[in-house]
Amino acid sequence: MCRSIKTLRPPVLPEEATEDEIRAAALQYVRKVSGFRAPAEHNREVFERAVEVIAAATAELLDGLEVRGATRRAS
Repeated sequence: MCRSIKTLRPPVLPEEATEDEIRAAALQYVRKVSGFRAPAEHNREVFERAVEVIAAATAELLDGLEVRGATRRAS
């Protein structure tokens, strides 16, 4: 587990996660999995694409979660 990735759903996060918070979590995940803090030039495209795909999947997950006692995030 990457300890610097924080929980982005209510009630842990008092308001819905911002795009910046979602992207930051995706970046931390890709860094952890790849083992690179910053990719070499020849890996930059695949690294950035992975961050974008994971950020989109994270946003979709957060949009679909139903947390008891919290309202569902508007799309």
